[in-house]
Amino acid sequence: MQIECVTSGECAAPFPLYRGLVETLLDAHVAAASGADPVAAHVLATCAGYAYADAATVSMMMQRLGVESNACVRVSQTVDAMTIFSTAFVVQSRCGRLVFVAFRGTEPANLGNWLADADVGGESSALTNERAAEGLRVHAGFHRNLRAVWLGVIDRIAIALQGRSIADPGSHVGTPMQALYVTGHSLGGAMAQLFALSLLDRGTTTSIADRLRAVYTFGQQMAVCRPVPAWAEQLRDRMLIHVLASDLVPALPPAAWGPFTHLGRTYRYDRGAWHRAESHVEPIASVREIPKALLAALAREPSRASYRYSLARHPPQHYIDALRPAGMISEFGI
Repeated sequence: MQIECVTSGECAAPFPLYRGLVETLLDAHVAAASGADPVAAHVLATCAGYAYADAATVSMMMQRLGVESNACVRVSQTVDAMTIFSTAFVVQSRCGRLVFVAFRGTEPANLGNWLADADVGGESSALTNERAAEGLRVHAGFHRNLRAVWLGVIDRIAIALQGRSIADPGSHVGTPMQALYVTGHSLGGAMAQLFALSLLDRGTTTSIADRLRAVYTFGQQMAVCRPVPAWAEQLRDRMLIHVLASDLVPALPPAAWGPFTHLGRTYRYDRGAWHRAESHVEPIASVREIPKALLAALAREPSRASYRYSLARHPPQHYIDALRPAGMISEFGI
């Protein structure tokens, strides 16, 4: 397992994008059923998007958003033969009260990532709960990639719970962790969801689960199977799934691959605004939709509308742009 630690400094104009961001997010999602928060959604979409980069970039972007002088740790593990290509970032605010976990999604040029996305089965692909007999079947490839970085991520959060710096455990911050946000785009979103469910799966992580405010995902695949047991349903209101119209990936895996379903509250972007959906995205009926979605991404703009799905809508920048408040400059400062 590889560990990389960095810290950021103070912002210079035109940043930060949000003043008082730490306090804003500490006040958000105190109630489980509070619904998606627009500031949290934009911040976490940006964090999820830059989880495809390195720790210095993630730290810098979180600094620009308003989490100044943060500590950022990258935890990664690669095992080619087992299709493990797993990366997570843990970000801690200067005061220590706020922590983010962001999982990297499927890397477009990484064949191993795509093979893991297709690995839906396996008898070990189940979550259990110490207080309940009924288990939850989950996507095997996503679960394996989560397990590869689980201990590294949990160790850093445990350090934050003790009021120490995750980048320099020998030094103390102002306050122990009070709130945890988890996020990811694509595969990263599926891993974020399984991470939150795994916190309930183990009695040793109860103190972390108690501080989980919300899980924000963007363009994530389905990671769990029906039926969903009651112990997992308790996180439904804290899992906020964001989907752009015509993005194919949230409709994967195909229906023939298993009884997969989304778990949480779905928000869809339509006519320039995000709306709470009454139902989840349904899995595609046929794998033939996948090459069609690729053709749509390569088609000229006027003809894309004739396709039901398009992979062109999936990249994280489209989610960041759709969630950025009107009139606000981008994370690039323009």
